[in-house]
Amino acid sequence: MATKVGVIGSGSVGKTLAAGFAKHGYDVMMGSREAGKLADWKGKKGSFAESAAFADVVVFAVKGASAEAAAALCGDGNLRGKTVIDTTNPIAEAPPEKGVLKFFTTFDESLMERLQKHFPAARFVKAFNSVGSASMVNPEFKAGAPTMFICGNDGGAKAQVREILTKFGWETEDMGGAEAARAIEPLCMLWCIPGFLRNDWTHAFKLLKKT
Repeated sequence: MATKVGVIGSGSVGKTLAAGFAKHGYDVMMGSREAGKLADWKGKKGSFAESAAFADVVVFAVKGASAEAAAALCGDGNLRGKTVIDTTNPIAEAPPEKGVLKFFTTFDESLMERLQKHFPAARFVKAFNSVGSASMVNPEFKAGAPTMFICGNDGGAKAQVREILTKFGWETEDMGGAEAARAIEPLCMLWCIPGFLRNDWTHAFKLLKKT
């Protein structure tokens, strides 16, 4: 089992997931480009490259527009062969239109596909992009465990992420290869609409199946 986790990013998503991994017994290092942003983090901390080198599993928790630059700062060698949980969404620098976010990607290429193309030796898995940070770790819903949709090209990496998601209180639905991120990333748009329109940010998705 992977025991060392490097969290790339010092925002609310990064801090929430870092605390969640620590809660579940993982050895966590948070990485930031600005050390001051991690002043309240009591655990290991370092640069993006140091955190990626330390980790068995790397978590990308940066703005989508910064994801490729963050991966470059991690270093291709530090990502090589490692599971990289990609939480990012390609949100454009533009206001939502009637509650609907704008993306800088198209339906023919996801942000995760771009990352996988530029860093082919890393094993990217899309996860945690379709829910708010407050519900990422062991959420409690009356209807039971919510569903996290994942995708990626490496089966072993997806198995690692499924194990993590189970510990974090989620059901997992594997939607296939990296191309499926073209559908999973826009779930962010759908999740955000109630928030922008009604200030409702406390929901999650659930996939129901006939037995």
